[in-house]
Amino acid sequence: MAQTLIQDTCVQLGNALIKRNLRIALAESCTGGLVCQQLTNIPGSSAWFDRGFITYSNESKMELLKVNQNTLSKFGAISKETASEMALGALDASHADIALSITGIAGPSGGSIDKPVGTVFFAIAYQNKVVFNASKIFPGSRENIRESSCLFALNQVLALTLNPQV
Repeated sequence: MAQTLIQDTCVQLGNALIKRNLRIALAESCTGGLVCQQLTNIPGSSAWFDRGFITYSNESKMELLKVNQNTLSKFGAISKETASEMALGALDASHADIALSITGIAGPSGGSIDKPVGTVFFAIAYQNKVVFNASKIFPGSRENIRESSCLFALNQVLALTLNPQV
């Protein structure tokens, strides 16, 4: 069920990006490339998908996306601030017009009282500024959390892409 929803959303997003003449880049952590995989499953996605960064470690976030070490130290890798810097970094390091980032705790371990397993932060950057931030706590298994994160993120990008103000 989730897979069909994800595929349908990817097709809609691709069509919306083509219509607006936009390209997208991704910065993924907890989803490990799942969103990129789903987007590139769509035939013709090279017309609107620029690239993806799988930045699982803090070092990769700093090296590839220019996430500030102070941000990681102060707020952690799983934070609104890090998600924002990841999205801006992906936008800057690509030829895309819009960038989506996802960072979270897919589990089954790694959670805390403040950030339990299932906590995921999202950001979308457009025209060199963050235009969307959100955090969610998804229930279920690692696979459920990753799929839910993917679907939520794709729906947010789709909504923004369909918005003529963006």
